[in-house]
Amino acid sequence: MTNLTTSESIRLLKGNYTGHLGYIYQDKPYVLPITYYYDKDDHSLISYSADGHKIDAMRENTAVTLLVEEVKSSNNWQSVMAHGTYEELQGTDAKFKLHQFTEGVKGLILEKEHRETEFISEFSSKLYSRGIPTVYRIKIVEITGKRKET
Repeated sequence: MTNLTTSESIRLLKGNYTGHLGYIYQDKPYVLPITYYYDKDDHSLISYSADGHKIDAMRENTAVTLLVEEVKSSNNWQSVMAHGTYEELQGTDAKFKLHQFTEGVKGLILEKEHRETEFISEFSSKLYSRGIPTVYRIKIVEITGKRKET
C-alpha cells in the first residue's frame, strides 16, 4: 500500500461524486453515503440535505470527514479522506453553490457513465416539497489518500 500525493488525492475527489460522510452525533460516529461535488475554486466539497439528523449533528460538531474510494478489486483500489469543517450556506451563495453542484455532478455523470441527466432528481434521491434544502460546504483542512496495486 502506498500514499497518494495531494494532487492524486484531489484528482480522486474531482473525478467522483459519491462518498461516505463521517460525523459525530451524541458521542457516536455515523457514516452515510452522500452525493457531493468538489469545488476547485475554494478547495471544498459541496452538498445539500433536508434538515434532520445529519444537519443537526454537523451544526453541533462541525468537524467532518468524507471518504471517497475507487475499488477495482481487493488488490487494486485507491481511497481518499478529506477532513474538514462543515459550513452552512445561505441565500444567493446557497443557490449558486447548489447550481454549481448540479452542473458539476451532471458533467461527471456524462463523462463517467456516458449518459445525460437533466434534473437533480436523476442522481439524487432527495426530493423537497417545501423550500430550498440546506446547502453546505465542507472546507477541506487535511487530505490523505492510499492506493493498493498489485
